Amino acid sequence: MPTHPQARPNFRNLFWYPFKITLITALRTFPLLGRLFPKLLGMGYHNTSHPEFLDDASQHRAKDRAVYNDISKQEFAPDRVTSDLFPSLWKPQTVQYPYERLEDMEPWLFVPGNYNGRIGVIWETCTACKMCVNVCPNDCLHMTTELRVDVLDNAEGEFEGYGAELEVGGYAAKFREEVTEELETFDLITAHAAPPAEWRFAQVLDLSGDSATVRWNDSGQEEILAQSELRTADDQIVSGRIDIGRCMFCGLCMEACGFTSFFMTNEYDGMAGFTRQDLWFDASRTRVLPSVHQEAVDGELAKRATKERDKRAKKAAKAAKAAKEGA
Repeated sequence: MPTHPQARPNFRNLFWYPFKITLITALRTFPLLGRLFPKLLGMGYHNTSHPEFLDDASQHRAKDRAVYNDISKQEFAPDRVTSDLFPSLWKPQTVQYPYERLEDMEPWLFVPGNYNGRIGVIWETCTACKMCVNVCPNDCLHMTTELRVDVLDNAEGEFEGYGAELEVGGYAAKFREEVTEELETFDLITAHAAPPAEWRFAQVLDLSGDSATVRWNDSGQEEILAQSELRTADDQIVSGRIDIGRCMFCGLCMEACGFTSFFMTNEYDGMAGFTRQDLWFDASRTRVLPSVHQEAVDGELAKRATKERDKRAKKAAKAAKAAKEGA
């Protein structure tokens, strides 16, 4: 198994770098040294004040103890905090997760690649065979369907144009331009919530020329739009929910999946909540982004596009044959 360069058993990793980190940690205990040599000792986050770490709830809880330790007068850094007794020293403090991640703070510390963390699913390649549901010992997987834009209907490049067409009585979707900026900064892996909704769904009431009359699902209002602004949506696309609170991260779902749709990532972020309901992950929170496993998505696109291409060719040949016989 290939190992990380900083995990190999050599002189640098076993002696020199641990000694260096220990020495730097001891020196930056003194804020004055940390501020005089921020690049060498601070590493971009040590001995830097972060007042946002002291939230209103923490101040309220510590208000009764302010006579002994007034935390509002202390300084807070990502891994250090001052005290009333020794205001000139920054005593070691637990990593301020989720504001900081351990591997981001100390690059030589990292999560092993074989660690079973957050579950990722490529729903575009899932066939709803329910092998994962049957093999799960804790019964935390549940298959269902959802209203979604099919991956082929939203494809670009060589696979563009082979998706389903708009139909009266069917569903359509329009991209929400207002979430573009939010999507650029949203990180599905570290987020504790579902990503912002990219599409606004509606039912197709009428098609005439290049326009379509739709009724929005969220407001019930009708609107006439150009068909070029809409994508075809389907309410029978495979989806599912995972109860992370019951999951023991055994990886059996990944092993049972015959379509490489399930992956056990080594991410530990975004799996906490204040209620049991927060631990129910819908498809939007488990969906592995196409850029992560693009090969699997491209393979599914090619298979569907080939099927649709052959279907259209047969339909065209049949229509040509009927026209020729009619003439």
